[in-house]
Amino acid sequence: MAADLTTIGVVSLYFLGMLAIGAWASKKIKNTEDYLVAGRSLGFWVFVLLMIGTVCSGMSLLGVSGLGYKVGWPTIWEQIFVPLSIGFCVIFFGVKLHNIAKTSGYMTVQDYLAHRYESPVALRSLAAVAGIIVSLIYLVGQYTAIAIVLIWLFEIPLWLALLIATLVTMVYTAIGGLYAVAWASLIQSVILIIGVIVMAPIIIFYAGGFTHVNEVMTSINPNLVMPWMPSGTFAVPYIFSFAILLMVGLACAPHVINNVLSIKDVKFFKWAPLAAFLIYGAAMFLLKFTGFAGLTMVKEGIFTLPNVVDAQDYVILYGIQYSIPTIALWGIFAVIVLAAVMSTTDRLMLTIGAMVSWDLYKKVLKPDAPDKTVLLLSKIVVVLSAFCTMILAINPPEMLAILIWMGIGVMLSTFAVPLLAGLYWRGATRKGALAAMSLGLASSLVFGFLNYFKVVFAGMDFANIPLHFSFYAFVIAIIAMIVVSIATKKTSEKILDETQTGWYISKQ
Repeated sequence: MAADLTTIGVVSLYFLGMLAIGAWASKKIKNTEDYLVAGRSLGFWVFVLLMIGTVCSGMSLLGVSGLGYKVGWPTIWEQIFVPLSIGFCVIFFGVKLHNIAKTSGYMTVQDYLAHRYESPVALRSLAAVAGIIVSLIYLVGQYTAIAIVLIWLFEIPLWLALLIATLVTMVYTAIGGLYAVAWASLIQSVILIIGVIVMAPIIIFYAGGFTHVNEVMTSINPNLVMPWMPSGTFAVPYIFSFAILLMVGLACAPHVINNVLSIKDVKFFKWAPLAAFLIYGAAMFLLKFTGFAGLTMVKEGIFTLPNVVDAQDYVILYGIQYSIPTIALWGIFAVIVLAAVMSTTDRLMLTIGAMVSWDLYKKVLKPDAPDKTVLLLSKIVVVLSAFCTMILAINPPEMLAILIWMGIGVMLSTFAVPLLAGLYWRGATRKGALAAMSLGLASSLVFGFLNYFKVVFAGMDFANIPLHFSFYAFVIAIIAMIVVSIATKKTSEKILDETQTGWYISKQ
């Protein structure tokens, strides 16, 4: 398709709107706290929609529908586990971290880890470096998703699509910080939710309706309409590890968990998980069904996907193109897709900026650095991370959802054990946390490499292991935390009390 002037105008207006939010937000930035945690001033709905926008990534439109196209109903569990990650984050991490941050002034989750484990340099540095690595992996998936939309809409080269996406997202994030990201996410989430509610039923209708779609899927492969596959990916053991991956891995991701430090009042946490689950869950189910509908349309020859390695990730775009033949409307629906992708992209870039400027520079390398220098460095890093990721995304992955799961898997293996053990087990020690984080990170990168490149080693086919690769690394991290903590010096009772460590969510 070739975009007309109306389409170009709609997309340009959206981009200009995001830049305007950045310009408005920049006037509210007085210090690093304003930039990184929005002055701890976010209200209920801004916070809820920020959480939805942060979790709602390129996977949420392109990846979810693409996975539905490829594997069918067995992937529906994704639509339960991803919304639950917001609830897990708020309940098990958010309440405690917010309460502690009121007196300790945390700016990042690394502040908590350094405090709880009495490791202001070693663990903070390891956590920051690990966070930068996993955020970059995750960010490549987001840029790939944005590029897919722009290539489809404007028929432009990949490099140009990536450059446009980079410039727009980078500018409003760099100048406006979390204020810009939060308010952009509010608008982007509203666009996404309304757009999906309108768009998905139209695509399903043009595919012949829900019953017809299921009949066609059954004719292709009866397993496509089952709750799980008989073996391999999306068999019952895999789904179990998938639940841990998405619910816990996403919940402890730095770009997600840092949001809990920005809310104005802890009482907002009471209803935030339910509101986020209902809103995001409904949208995600509809998106999955568009993938099923797209499979039906391709099977019946209504349209053909492009001959590229990530063809399934284009299915919702081609579904829009067929079901909504009015060219002038394509730009509107392209904006819906862009809103979903950019709502995570901006948060990731800001998180990388925080880890470099605050955790590594201010807290480790130069503690006496003035606030203005830290703020400037954070903005510079946002720009650098945007362009570095753009370069990495030049060669897109075979399947968008797989790359994003890899990023979440590394987050799970690296951060979940130190965070959960730190908040709830008074026996967790500094050396236990260092062992869990370092071994979790290293083993997840190794298992991820072996799995992604389908390596066969010592008689084991890592492309067909029964659980998601991150689960094995997660177990290694748990064992390391327990064994090393039992064998090493205990954390002082004073620190344990300051960080509210124990088997409770809140004493209030």
